[in-house]
Amino acid sequence: MLGNFNLLVSTSRRNEKKACNEFWYLLREAGDVSAEVEPSNISGLVVSRTNLDPVKAVERLRGILLQRPWEFRYVLKIRPIQVIVPTDLGEIGVNAAELASTHIGKGESFRITVDKRRSNLRSREIVEEVARRIDRKVNLEEPDKIILVEILGDITGISVIPPEAILSIERERRNL
Repeated sequence: MLGNFNLLVSTSRRNEKKACNEFWYLLREAGDVSAEVEPSNISGLVVSRTNLDPVKAVERLRGILLQRPWEFRYVLKIRPIQVIVPTDLGEIGVNAAELASTHIGKGESFRITVDKRRSNLRSREIVEEVARRIDRKVNLEEPDKIILVEILGDITGISVIPPEAILSIERERRNL
């Protein structure tokens, strides 16, 4: 599995290889001819390393989806990842706070979203560790930014992104 991924892709179980091929093609369409895409060691997840900014890559992929929705057959959701750290409570807290300091403005609110796979850490512990380090307003319903913590066993991806930076294919299709 790519250890330095910056896009996390969900697919249905047992369709990881098909999702890899599809996502590789879609990233080429989005302008990255040297992207790497691999199945993760977790069923239903694919990791990718793009040379594009991961948030901008999601924007470009959304544009492709709006123009040619039939090209998304196996990819279900795409999440940008800005930093990869070891799965350690302190590391997650420090790195999330560093990202938040540069990505969450003074008047902006945030929410923390944790997706854990193959980890004994508790979501509540992670949320408390991250939240105590950030001096901004919390808004669980309509935050300006989401602090995304994606745990994949011994590595964790972290992002501080606007909610629209997560591309859910089904949600977008409902809005077409």
